[in-house]
Amino acid sequence: MGKLVQDDGWRLPGELWERMEPLLPERPPPPLGCHNPRVPDRAAMDAIVFVLRTGSQWQTLRATGICSPSSAYRRFREWIDAGVFEEFWRQGLLAYDALLGIDWTWMAVDGAMTKAPLGGEKSGPNPTDRGKLGTKRSLLTDGRGLPLGLAVAGANVIDFKLLEQTLEATAVPRPAPTPAQPQHLCLDKGYDYDGPRQIAYDYGLTAHIRRRGEDRSATPAQPGKPRRWGVERAHSWLNRYRRILVRWEKLALSYKAMLHIVCAVTVWQFVSLLE
Repeated sequence: MGKLVQDDGWRLPGELWERMEPLLPERPPPPLGCHNPRVPDRAAMDAIVFVLRTGSQWQTLRATGICSPSSAYRRFREWIDAGVFEEFWRQGLLAYDALLGIDWTWMAVDGAMTKAPLGGEKSGPNPTDRGKLGTKRSLLTDGRGLPLGLAVAGANVIDFKLLEQTLEATAVPRPAPTPAQPQHLCLDKGYDYDGPRQIAYDYGLTAHIRRRGEDRSATPAQPGKPRRWGVERAHSWLNRYRRILVRWEKLALSYKAMLHIVCAVTVWQFVSLLE
């Protein structure tokens, strides 16, 4: 087993940067007459992670000396358009699958709501926060709690309405279940409707859903050992990044890119333990 990749709390660890750097698009030539050197990609990524970890506004970067706000945001948008962050996540899952194997046997899905003070795309009134604007993220994890797929919607969208979208959004293809290797899907009482059961059936999954009003000590209707701790832990990992805990991005694409970075780092940190 390897050692957990360490960092200083706000920048991308060097080992992970070495994994990400080959995915970056080719640098465009500088404009004619431009005498300012291009900000190094490493500095731009450190600035992006600083904003992600601290929840600071982009303009706060002026006081850090890491990188100018305009350069950091411009590079952030360039890398979103090039699909860098999602590919970084995908490559981490492929490495994890090659070393240990993704645990498709026991998957779990759950949603979590976060504040979105500025509103924007895919935000809506949060019914648990006096109708203030918020965003819901729906996360799919494998049996070890590592993120496999996610979807984003307004906070007023019910969890089960995002189930199919979340299953479709896996960063790597899901293998077809077989009698020898069945696949289970663990869901909480918020999914206790006919729709999620039908979706699970259509995808070849055995759904494990607690009935609303059912006692926690009651024996589940389905056999096996359903587990939801993985997705709950994954949401707690994401919430350690304050830019995820409170969404300031008006563009849904930008917010999803932040989520892709965190999912990628989470997977690569686990991969580092296996190597």
